[in-house]
Amino acid sequence: MTTAIVCAYSPVGRAALEGLLEAGIEVSALYTYPQAADEGWFEAPAAVAARHGIPVRMEANFNADSVFEAIRAASPDLLLSFYFREMIQARFLALPRLGAYNLHGSLLPAYRGRAPINWVLVKGEPETGVTLHAMTPKPDDGDIYAQARITIDWDETALSLTMKAAAAGGALVRATIPALVAGTARPISQKTLGPSTYFGGRKPADSRLEFSMTVQEAFNQVRAVADPWPNAFLESRSHCLRVPWALPAAEGCPPGHFSARPEGVLLGFADGALRLHALRQDDCRSERPTDHAVWLRGLDIPEFRL
Repeated sequence: MTTAIVCAYSPVGRAALEGLLEAGIEVSALYTYPQAADEGWFEAPAAVAARHGIPVRMEANFNADSVFEAIRAASPDLLLSFYFREMIQARFLALPRLGAYNLHGSLLPAYRGRAPINWVLVKGEPETGVTLHAMTPKPDDGDIYAQARITIDWDETALSLTMKAAAAGGALVRATIPALVAGTARPISQKTLGPSTYFGGRKPADSRLEFSMTVQEAFNQVRAVADPWPNAFLESRSHCLRVPWALPAAEGCPPGHFSARPEGVLLGFADGALRLHALRQDDCRSERPTDHAVWLRGLDIPEFRL
C-alpha cells in the first residue's frame, strides 16, 4: 500500500486528510498543531487521525533534524502539506519516493502566499479555487497537478469560503492522488498560466476600515474577517469598535458620518453607506442600534441627522 506523511491543519487540512484516506493511502503519521481555544468551530485533523489510529506529531519546529530523521526512517512514498503553517525545507522534499505536494487555497499562480481566502475577499474576486502542486523550496511554487474552481458569492465570508475550499480540497485530493501514484497525472508549469501574484500574512492593521473606502471595499473588508476571524474595525486614538457584520445600504450617509435610523445605524463611506448589523466593543457584542450609536459617538464620529 502507498504510504504518506501528512502535514496538515485547518478545516481544509482536515478535509484533505479525509480525502486522502478515502483514496486508500496509508498515512504513517500526521504532523499538526494543537487546536487553540478559539478554534473550536472546526474539527482538527488530529481528531480524524485519532479515529483512524494514525500517530499524531506536534513539533515545535517541524524542520528540526530529529523530525527529518524520523521521516527519513519512515521512507514514505508521499509527503503532503495541507494548509500547514511552516515552509518545509528542501531536504525533506527529496525523501518521498513519489514526491512532495502541497494543497493551496487559490488558483495558482494567483494569490501565492498566506491567507489567500481572506485576500480574495478583500480584493472582491468573483472566483477562487484550490490547487494541488509539487512543492519546491519556494512558497507555492512547482508544477500544478490539479485545480478546482470555486465561485465566490456576493455575501461570501471567510468562514463560508473556507468550508467551500475544504469540500473542494478533499474532493481534489481524493481524485488526484491515485493518479499521482499511478504515474498518470500530468504536470502543468505555473509559468504557462500567466503572471503570479503574491500576498503576505495579514496584519491586524490590514482590517482597519477607512471612510475613504467605497462601500464595496468596506464590505469586502468586513466579510473577509467576519466571525470567527478577528473583525474589521473602526479606530480612534482612545479605543476601537469591531464590525462583525454589515451590509451595503440602499440609503446614503455622508462619508465619515453615522446616521441612527429606526431600522439600524448607517455608516457613511466614499460612495454610500453600510448598515451595521452588529458592533462589538471590548468583546461585548450588541444587536441594539441605540448602543451602536452611543459607541460611535464615543469614537468622535459625527452624527448625520435627517
